[in-house]
Amino acid sequence: MTPMGQRPPTAQRLLAGLESAIGYPFRDQHLLEQALTHRSYGRDHYERLEFLGDSILNAVVAEALFQAFPELPEGDLSRLRANLVCQDQLVKVAGELSISRYLRLGEGELKSGGQHRPSILADTVEALYGAIWQEAGFETARRVILANFGQRISAIDLNQLPSAKDAKTRLQEWLQGRRLPLPVYDAPKASGAAHAQSFEVVCRIAHHQIETRGHGPTRRAAEQQAAEIALTQLEAAQQDKTQ
Repeated sequence: MTPMGQRPPTAQRLLAGLESAIGYPFRDQHLLEQALTHRSYGRDHYERLEFLGDSILNAVVAEALFQAFPELPEGDLSRLRANLVCQDQLVKVAGELSISRYLRLGEGELKSGGQHRPSILADTVEALYGAIWQEAGFETARRVILANFGQRISAIDLNQLPSAKDAKTRLQEWLQGRRLPLPVYDAPKASGAAHAQSFEVVCRIAHHQIETRGHGPTRRAAEQQAAEIALTQLEAAQQDKTQ
């Protein structure tokens, strides 16, 4: 039998694999387990640690960007940070750490594929950062975060700096500037399993007889892609007229 308060050897070995991937061995194993626990599993879940980790992640990435790009204005730095700490990037980090193997989820959440749900994976990464800060302080948390994000920051190409405005906003402004009707987005069509759904959205611009389709893991992402394609077509048509 396992002594009370100790984890079974198999659980110890499993979490040791995560600690190795993170690059930090926890002294308080309960804190590590809490960072991996979804609210569907029990009351001692990760949400408070996630709140803390989100703040630390933003601070560390902001400092790294500030030092890496001394000439960039605040607005560009903010957009770079937003793109680095977004859910998509956190899900990639979760994949690199194989977080889904270690999650503690309730039975219903497991059956619905919660171990693959992007929001849960992203939240857990932030909770782990919060747990490390709680136990070892800011500098250790900073080291772990930069191990995950340092290469991403180094790979930033300033020639591809994200636009201050998203595609839907730019499309709307393009049409409004020419006093044309705004685009219409059809209700999204969802496909795939609950934990890995894909959405399709159609963007229609009747005045130009344009109809584009966007796809993405969320309705918003699909709408943005459809708007980007529509705007590209409008700008190309405008350029053809001027030639």
